[in-house]
Amino acid sequence: MASDDIARLADALSKTHVGDGELSYKGLGLKLDDAESVEELVREIEHYTGLRALRLEGNTVGVDAARAIAKALQSKDLLQRCYWSDMFTGRLRSEIPTALRSLGGALMSAGARLTELDLSDNAFGPDGVKGIEQLLKSPSCHNLQELRLNNCGMGIGGGKILAEALIEGHRQSSEHGAPLKLRVFVAGRNRLENEGARALARAFQLIGSLEEVHMPQNGINHAGVMALASAMRHNPELRVLNFNDNTFTKRGTLAMAQALRHLRNVQVINFGDCLVRSEGAIALAAVLREGLPILKELNLSFGEITEAAALVVAQAVMDKSDMEKILMAVKILETLDDEGEPDDEDEEDDDDASDASDNCDEDNGEIVKENGTTREGDSPAKPQSPITSFLSCPSAERLLQLGEMRTSLQQQVDASDPHNAADVLLKIAALYSEEPETKTAVLETIDAVLKKLLCGSAFQSYCFLSSLLVKMGLLKGEGRVKKASLVPGQLLCLEHAIQQEYFTGHHASLLHTFMSKNGGALESCSSASERLSSTLEKCLNQH
Repeated sequence: MASDDIARLADALSKTHVGDGELSYKGLGLKLDDAESVEELVREIEHYTGLRALRLEGNTVGVDAARAIAKALQSKDLLQRCYWSDMFTGRLRSEIPTALRSLGGALMSAGARLTELDLSDNAFGPDGVKGIEQLLKSPSCHNLQELRLNNCGMGIGGGKILAEALIEGHRQSSEHGAPLKLRVFVAGRNRLENEGARALARAFQLIGSLEEVHMPQNGINHAGVMALASAMRHNPELRVLNFNDNTFTKRGTLAMAQALRHLRNVQVINFGDCLVRSEGAIALAAVLREGLPILKELNLSFGEITEAAALVVAQAVMDKSDMEKILMAVKILETLDDEGEPDDEDEEDDDDASDASDNCDEDNGEIVKENGTTREGDSPAKPQSPITSFLSCPSAERLLQLGEMRTSLQQQVDASDPHNAADVLLKIAALYSEEPETKTAVLETIDAVLKKLLCGSAFQSYCFLSSLLVKMGLLKGEGRVKKASLVPGQLLCLEHAIQQEYFTGHHASLLHTFMSKNGGALESCSSASERLSSTLEKCLNQH
């Protein structure tokens, strides 16, 4: 090593921070290629009694230098915190696993018990994960509380290796009576995608002690998000959830919302740039109303959330006394929200059920073939129950024929399938007329169905109302959703419903918000729409 290089190293080492059990070479920009280049550093490590933390971030360490440092660490059994991020700049990717194995092997030989390990910003890929695999499984990581692997390029393969290492570490530590209790996990910008996310979800569910999870920018879509959401439910102490810049869409957001219903300690939620969209935002609003009592920050920015949905979320957090920050970038078109604007594919006439009454045998409720006959050799269809027959082909006559059985219709409505529930409700409401007997029968049935759908959890009722808004054309849904051809009677049934006890002020506010922003979607029923809007405003004033 040249004398001027030694002088520069000596000068750099003179700036190291020493104290409180920590030896820091952070950000010195040292180029440590071989054993000679780290002689002074190794000497300081060897002579540091009671070393508990070693900072090497912001330098570049070669294989031979890593071996020399590792030899010095073999006697440091008290070492607990390794801050080794951004430590291999300019190194060949093939060198990094070897260097990591040397350092990890030294920790294991020393009998160190790590509580923090930071290897962020080391672009080591899946091979780099193999370099720390044995360390993560070993007793040296059985007490690990914080693992930071941000921006390491792990990929799907690395994610799977990491997950298996954590699972094995948990198994071994559990056998010794002290299971791994990881609290902080950071792995953003690693291209984990769905398969990597699913693998890690299995580890998270098993560990169950996580307090912070940071996994932004990993190319995860709804399938991986759903797996992670399921795992989060098993970590009751979660405080921070950061999945920024992944792709939730409706299914992923609903799964996360379901998970959040079980978590009482969450303080920070970052679902920004995740395509939460309006239906997802409404589901999250429901969770905000009934849970998350100490939430401080909510980020739903750049999620394609429209103004009406954003207002629903804002209303839901108004009573959160600890709330400090909420971020939402509202999606607004030139003249109105995107809700109610049809997709091109929604305009296609693929109505496979709305005209089902044209294909019903009124005598026995049997669905017949398209040509109106049963093919020769076919077995006669099993007669349907009166309720099933009515739901197959609703008509005022059949509703009246049900008599007292009408109240049993609610049992046929599945609250866990809000889209179908909304469809059933609108079909029943479409039978409304001013003829007294029919009017009474329809409204009684509507009351029975809505009591079931709206008197459960806020999450259940908001998901149903969200689906209803989509069917009515007041909210743009995901995918191909056939909007109902609205008739005035459906809106008049809603006018009746909002005046009942089961229709709370929160429900009325949700409906009013979307009607006030997108009332044009109800132009075909303008008179009934005006009546509904007027009654909504009166109800809200009373609340």
